[in-house]
Amino acid sequence: MKKIIAFAGSNSKNSINKQLVTYASSLLENTTVEILDLNDFELPLFGVDLENEKGIPEKAHQFLGLIRESDGIMLSLAEHNGAYSTVFKNLFDWMSRIESKTFFGKPILLMAASPGGRGGASVLEIAKSRFPYHNANITGVFSLPFFKDNFSEGKIKNQELDAKLKDAVTEFENVLEHASTTQV
Repeated sequence: MKKIIAFAGSNSKNSINKQLVTYASSLLENTTVEILDLNDFELPLFGVDLENEKGIPEKAHQFLGLIRESDGIMLSLAEHNGAYSTVFKNLFDWMSRIESKTFFGKPILLMAASPGGRGGASVLEIAKSRFPYHNANITGVFSLPFFKDNFSEGKIKNQELDAKLKDAVTEFENVLEHASTTQV
């Protein structure tokens, strides 16, 4: 059975991105899903001086290990001022000090939800252009705008957007299946 990790690039206890990634991961079949919370991986603010003095924190090693051990990743990024949230960027920075190819070629379904009409478009563009340099295999990108209008009771209520997400999840599953059949 395939194993994926799913998480939001947010540390909000009421993260709309965590709600989206939880729903998206529930659509997978024949897959074990571990939903991660970045609050469980609290790290000091990255700095070269801190790294030189104290080394790389164990929580960064743990998170990178979860990526390495998974078959794929579902990630819904929060957008803060048009970019990654600080908590995600900090984790990403620490992990890249351990392994620059942070995503190990794993299939990634990249998502974002926002209360506004752009649906996290800016952070998705940043991630789409940046993550391949870190060996990400982005299988699809999904944006959920106007979260409060389009999501309730744990699912997307807008049928067109829900269909787009389901198509992206199906493509992610297809890539996961292909990747597992081509590995020895």
